[in-house]
Amino acid sequence: MKTIFEIVNSKFRENITELLKPYAGIRCLSPSFDEDWEKNGEIEKAVLLFKEWALQRSIPGLSAFISRLPGRTPALIIDIPGSRSQANPVLIYGHLDKQPAIDPWSADKDPFEAKLVGDNLYCRGCVDDGYAIVAALSGIEALVETNTNYPHCVAIIEASEESGSPDLDAHLDALSNIFTDISMVLCLDSGGLDFGRIWLTSSLRGIIVFQIDVEVLEHGVHSGSAGGVVPSSFMILRELLARLEDSKTGTVIVDGLTVDIPEFFCQHAVELDKVLGDPLRSLFPTVENATLLAKSGPELILNQTWRPALEVVGIGGIPDVVHGGNVLRSATKAKLSMRLPPSLDPQRASEIISALMTTDVPFSAKVTISFEAFAQGWVAPNLSASVKNAVDQASLSTYGTLSMFCGEGGSIPFLATLGTRFPSAQIIATGALGPGSNAHGPDESLNIKAGVGVAVTVAQVISSLSDSDDSNN
Repeated sequence: MKTIFEIVNSKFRENITELLKPYAGIRCLSPSFDEDWEKNGEIEKAVLLFKEWALQRSIPGLSAFISRLPGRTPALIIDIPGSRSQANPVLIYGHLDKQPAIDPWSADKDPFEAKLVGDNLYCRGCVDDGYAIVAALSGIEALVETNTNYPHCVAIIEASEESGSPDLDAHLDALSNIFTDISMVLCLDSGGLDFGRIWLTSSLRGIIVFQIDVEVLEHGVHSGSAGGVVPSSFMILRELLARLEDSKTGTVIVDGLTVDIPEFFCQHAVELDKVLGDPLRSLFPTVENATLLAKSGPELILNQTWRPALEVVGIGGIPDVVHGGNVLRSATKAKLSMRLPPSLDPQRASEIISALMTTDVPFSAKVTISFEAFAQGWVAPNLSASVKNAVDQASLSTYGTLSMFCGEGGSIPFLATLGTRFPSAQIIATGALGPGSNAHGPDESLNIKAGVGVAVTVAQVISSLSDSDDSNN
């Protein structure tokens, strides 16, 4: 009899050919990047493709339908009755909307054409997060083939995650009769620090995105006339940002934007550093001789996962170098992303930032601040011993190593939402993202073995819930 790993490995590789290759060609950009998404119909193409593919799986009783709400992106709902009616349902989450492909990809790769190179599949959206439905259903197909019991499972594949999941709650509300008594939430939109084991996400930072507009003139004037007389809007912006961040170290210096890091996470950073050998030191494509913001591996891990960080992600009012003239510009606008500690309230953080940026403004310049997005961070609840053991078994069968926990510096806003909505459910965040996956960037790729590992994890975890019910009945 074939093992679950052997079956999943075969099915996953077959299924990515059937689904992800046609999905690659669909430009189903998230609404934040395509205001005319409904008219353009690309999200509709993707959700129909996923539905048709799901209905072809060899899973008894599987049904699928598209949840449609006025003015919101559609969501695909897949309902699998399960072989153990006593077990409470498992919710499996994924998304199909994509980020745009702005930065140039390698000459031999196209973001909207799937290309397999070795054991990596390249295309926009393949790892973030088109593969999730493949992993989920491949894992359940393996349970069916091995006559292994599993509980009732309900999957939701949404289409607004890359915009902050503004439509997810509405679908969950509209389908509250389906999403009841959830015992576990499996999120397949995360990842880890290497491709040598299954990774479980222990925490996620929150985020706020905001704009600052600094105005000093009604219109630009000759810099020879105004230079040294009228203050530069860029100079004022720099001074305002210095209230938030030490420009020499990158450290956020506002007390209200930091938290005391729990001792468990400090100790775990040391453990990760010992096992992986300073995993963040060579993770990013830094230029030659560039150094990082901390000297030790554990400090880099804590910087990434528990400390705030500021980045200017957009700038306005400044022409490019080719078109820059001798003008003292009237205004400078900056778009900023502030990553927040997992336990910090983003609404409170925004109030602190707003007061800091608009009080005692240098030279009494006109400063306008506006907030675009908020996302609460997340700290994972403890898992039961049986579920953690099931994840370990998945990692051992795929890689020969035990699973590990790690925090992530990014944000997955819906996890905090799901944790609030299903407070008694165990929540597992895992995924195929890892070094070089480059989600949101050029040459995004899915490591196929990592995807297989996630599918095996789905199979092992949900079957462990069924086994637990068997022992209790």
